[in-house]
Amino acid sequence: MNHNMDFEIMAEYHPHTPVLLDVSVEFLITDKSGIYIDATLGGGGHSIKILKHLKKTAILMGVDQDTEAHQAASIKIGDDPRFEPITGNFGHLSTIIPKQYHGKVSGILFDLGISTHQIKAPERGFSFQHDGPLDMRMSELSGVSAYEVVNNYDYEKLRDIIFHYGEERLSRQIAKSIIEKRPVETTLQLRDAIESVLYGPHIIKSVARVFQAIRIEVNRELDMLKEGLQDSLELLKTGGRIVAISYHSLEDRIVKNFFKSGNFEGTVEKDFFGNPINPIKVITKQIITPSDEETEANPAARSAKLRVAEKATEG
Repeated sequence: MNHNMDFEIMAEYHPHTPVLLDVSVEFLITDKSGIYIDATLGGGGHSIKILKHLKKTAILMGVDQDTEAHQAASIKIGDDPRFEPITGNFGHLSTIIPKQYHGKVSGILFDLGISTHQIKAPERGFSFQHDGPLDMRMSELSGVSAYEVVNNYDYEKLRDIIFHYGEERLSRQIAKSIIEKRPVETTLQLRDAIESVLYGPHIIKSVARVFQAIRIEVNRELDMLKEGLQDSLELLKTGGRIVAISYHSLEDRIVKNFFKSGNFEGTVEKDFFGNPINPIKVITKQIITPSDEETEANPAARSAKLRVAEKATEG
């Protein structure tokens, strides 16, 4: 059986409502003629807003690994000479962003998590609400599919992914159940395997956590985030900003530690005299979260956390 997916363009693109739109763009833009990167282009919601605030000489690069997202965004953005679409994963920013921009970028936006469109297209295999193939790759560039994770990983590896990436305490029972029910061919078969060992009122939350865990593994999301943040420091000019919107604690912890210390342990290194050496400086002392009005209008915004930092003066 062929578990690869055709990534042809779908008839319908479900728009992703941009979260914390005004405040993220406000923090991002420090120079209206600057060079900016929307590292998570998606349907182009943030990019359109950014372009509205930029002058004619500014440049905005829109990065996405999903060709469908690029097509949807290009319809919205149209022929704007300031906009450069770039196909690739934001984990490889320093490779995919042209060399002439390195060290000159004024701001980079990361809107993490998964787009509504990807969840709603059953053939992408992200959703446990609709039956679909076990895929979950955010682009044709990803290597391993969800089918391979679910059917080929050994017990320890599956359990650890569900525990660490899904933060699910019943990881042992769920991993055993998945292995007993192999081969698991579709998203609804996976959901049944998970639900068969669950009880109580929060079953759906546990299912969502397991799907999240597998999706993070398939797309190496946390590794890509770390690499993207590190690459940002190479691309930004001194005083250039990173604005990051995260939707779960794993991503937020990575962003928080990196903004605090320039590394992922969160340990600030000191020089010979005991002065902190930090390539990055936190701008938002408090996390910014959506207003009640925003979460009411867009329930997906509920868990969003926005943090902002800037590249510190060198030397």
